[in-house]
Amino acid sequence: MTQLLQDKDRIFTNLFGHHSPDLEAAKQRGAWNGTKEILEQGRDWIIDQMKASGLRGRGGAGFPTGLKWSFMPKDVGARPHYLVVNADESEPGTCKDREIMRHDPHLLIEGCLIASFSMQAHACYIYLRGEYVTERLAMEKAVKEAYEAKLIGEKNVHGWPFHVYIHHGAGAYICGEETALLESLEGKKGQPRLKPPFPANAGLYGCPTTVNNVESIAVAGTILRRGAQWFASFGRERNVGTKIFSISGHVNKPCNVEEAMSIPMKALIETHAGGVRGGWDNLKAVIPGGSSVSLLPKDICDDVLMDFDALQAHKSGLGTAAVIVMDKSTDVVKAIARISYFYRHESCGQCTPCREGTGWMWRVLERMARGESTIEEIDMLLDVAGQVEGHTICALGDAAAWPVQGLIRHFRGEIEERINNYRAGKPVFVSQAVAAE
Repeated sequence: MTQLLQDKDRIFTNLFGHHSPDLEAAKQRGAWNGTKEILEQGRDWIIDQMKASGLRGRGGAGFPTGLKWSFMPKDVGARPHYLVVNADESEPGTCKDREIMRHDPHLLIEGCLIASFSMQAHACYIYLRGEYVTERLAMEKAVKEAYEAKLIGEKNVHGWPFHVYIHHGAGAYICGEETALLESLEGKKGQPRLKPPFPANAGLYGCPTTVNNVESIAVAGTILRRGAQWFASFGRERNVGTKIFSISGHVNKPCNVEEAMSIPMKALIETHAGGVRGGWDNLKAVIPGGSSVSLLPKDICDDVLMDFDALQAHKSGLGTAAVIVMDKSTDVVKAIARISYFYRHESCGQCTPCREGTGWMWRVLERMARGESTIEEIDMLLDVAGQVEGHTICALGDAAAWPVQGLIRHFRGEIEERINNYRAGKPVFVSQAVAAE
């Protein structure tokens, strides 16, 4: 039987906003508890504990967080160090960071202080998605509270001069890529930079910088309070800790929920989201980690675990853990065509394979959705997706290619069927949905 995460082990105890996000309420829930003592352990201890916890980045890439912090130069020279928090949550289906910023902002601010101290940074910039107006107001209020309580600032109670700045973006998906975010933060066009140099060497304003996701930073304080081994006790090896999952689509109760890593997908959906609309047998496919990863058909979803390695083994990924559920009423070809339009629209246009390839793939998929294509074009589409993947400065090219590859890998027969139906004058798509009880 699947062991579900117990309430006593939840890091985000106000994820649903049942309690006040204000400073005093946050302290009662554990935020800012023993922060000074944590800092007094020293930067090396903090980084070693984060490494031992096994925390991997919660923004999508899954890079070990403690290791990333350790890449910052040991000594501060003429160039100051910076921490930048990536709150540009623009991946379709993903809505976890906004709940942290609205309901538990002090966990994030405390995490910023701890992470910045470990990297010898005296300033942190939190870059919010352009559409997140309510979240920006909530963060600005929480930062003001922290300043007034002298938890942060020039002469704060923790003894590490530290400032937090909230920056509101303009709503460009590409600014979720860390170097494009840095370009935007500097007031320039949001386009990814060539790497190397990496941000740890030359990031914001050419200075050593670490860019981390909201969730990755917000869990730091609790991990250091409760111990690295506590956090590492959840999930499988290399896939440990707790994670916020955003479950949407054809489920009875769409939700955000914090659960243990490596929970079976079926248990996650049935326990927390009320199950698939019409029952589990009505499931057609699931996108397990936001729109940029490959969808998985029902037969894989029956047993797959929700972690980095299990999903990668099926040529998909955990990504941002945005679980998008599609029942048998879904026109899956049309759904992936719509996702392809999103990546075409959000491409910055800097790289030719992405600028030209995303538009070409979208146009072909639109014709395939109507059946106005040929069988030969399926392999041509797969070939073009392969030419886009891995040939761009940032990962947007991969994000555009993977949904297309997943569609052809798992639903090639459905594409062929609608092409043949179109030629025969039949309806190209007939819903196979099971009526809900």
